[in-house]
Amino acid sequence: MEETLSRRDASDAVSGLGWRYLLGTLRASVVVGSMARAVSVAAEAVAACGADADGHLRADLRADRVVLTLQTLDRAALTALDVDLARRISDTVRQAGLRTEPETGTGAARSVQQLEIAIDALDIAAIRPFWRAVTGYVAEPGADGPRDPLVDPVGQGPAIWFQQMDAPRPQRNRVHFDICVPHDEAPRRLAAALAAGGRLLDEEAAPAFWVLADAEGNEACVTTWQGRD
Repeated sequence: MEETLSRRDASDAVSGLGWRYLLGTLRASVVVGSMARAVSVAAEAVAACGADADGHLRADLRADRVVLTLQTLDRAALTALDVDLARRISDTVRQAGLRTEPETGTGAARSVQQLEIAIDALDIAAIRPFWRAVTGYVAEPGADGPRDPLVDPVGQGPAIWFQQMDAPRPQRNRVHFDICVPHDEAPRRLAAALAAGGRLLDEEAAPAFWVLADAEGNEACVTTWQGRD
């Protein structure tokens, strides 16, 4: 079994290829001009991965882009094979006159990212089964404890994780979004949120995460892989 890569090792290994590390995955976007071209790019990526495509690659196709995600799916982790597949895909895409990129600082609608929903709870084990049932979500491979996160089994919806509360907090939001962005996108995202009327509540844990709030106090966190290893 291949060794799981650390966050830093995974990020460093693909930074020059246009991929970014996000929540245990590698993610890149390929800008295209039509749905037909998107299908073609996805097919080329699958061919580049060969027999490993089914266990590692996911592709989200739109008429303007293909978003590619790599992970060793049966372990919900990254290995050296995922990095090798990223290189193969990037080479194949480049030969087709396109490129893999994170869409940071390019004027794109947004960079590659992943969204998580965080639920504050006094008794995580008591509420987790409800959220698992109502969303149709499942546990990640090897992580089905009473406090572990839940994920969409088809990889479309945001992950749900549970944050331990130490005391009840009346009149305070108990659900917030975590927006995981490339580490080099975080400054732009923070600046945009503050310019849009947001407030910075806490940056003590930065660059792992910054806690922001809207004008009425509803919270969201901008997160990166940095500061966690």
